[in-house]
Amino acid sequence: MHNLLDPAILFFLFGIFAGLIRSNLSIPEPLTKFLSLYLLMGLGLKGGFALSKSGFNHEIVITLLLAIFLAVLIPVIGYNLLKKIISRYDAAAVAATYGSVSAVTFITATQFLDNHQTAYGGHMAAAMALMESPAIIIAIFFGNRASMYDRKKQSVIPTTSLIKESLKDGAQLLLIGAMVVGFISGESGETMMAPFSIDLFKGMLAFFLLDMGLQVARNLQSILNKSALLILYSIIAPPVHAMLALVLAKFFQISLGDTILLMILAASASYIAVPAALKYSIPKADPAVYFGMSLGLTFPINIMIGIPLYAYIAKLFY
Repeated sequence: MHNLLDPAILFFLFGIFAGLIRSNLSIPEPLTKFLSLYLLMGLGLKGGFALSKSGFNHEIVITLLLAIFLAVLIPVIGYNLLKKIISRYDAAAVAATYGSVSAVTFITATQFLDNHQTAYGGHMAAAMALMESPAIIIAIFFGNRASMYDRKKQSVIPTTSLIKESLKDGAQLLLIGAMVVGFISGESGETMMAPFSIDLFKGMLAFFLLDMGLQVARNLQSILNKSALLILYSIIAPPVHAMLALVLAKFFQISLGDTILLMILAASASYIAVPAALKYSIPKADPAVYFGMSLGLTFPINIMIGIPLYAYIAKLFY
């Protein structure tokens, strides 16, 4: 309940309300893009500053490997389940959406942990970046296989080319670049950048979540008209993925804060990177399905309920 009293979350709820009553309130697209880039830059800097203090160790390497493993496992499981109830193209797209991650959910989670004085490693921003691409690559593999299954000619996207494009993606590159800058500049850089990366961060996040609330209200109807099984998947799959992350993190003795963030990353679903990639790579997939599921249901549930719930469950195990 305390999470719902956070100003950023309240602005998110206000955005949903404004969208549902069909208000003409809107955030200009260039401003939304700036806010998303600012948040990624601020997150990268914070991660780099934290990493410069902690350095690299065995736990960090294990955590990053677990993140990659989850980013591969989740879409493979998801595709094999979903292809039984929807088309193989839609199954591949949804699997990629839930195998990838939501940067805004992750950023909101870091604010939640900061508010509750729960320590976490700066390398978790790197974990988020590493989890972005594998699901897209796997989905395109399944999509190409589906086109072969249908015996229709469709250009096959080389995996090496896809990996190159993923690594050059502007948002991901900014996140990694900001982390490197924070790592190199260290404590002195943190002091200099504090007014930008710390003082303004919360307000910018609240503004961005306002826009996300408006987007959620606009996309909610598109998924509510779909199959009840898809609605069920968008509600049940995230906590199942989170529990999988918890089991792995507990087995490898990952710290509490990092475990919570790994759970939230596993439970999140992409609504920016994956839809942008799949629009061209799997054109036969219906955006109303994968975009509506991730932004219309999974994102608001994670923001309002998921983050505090996963943190509570993780603390029970620690």
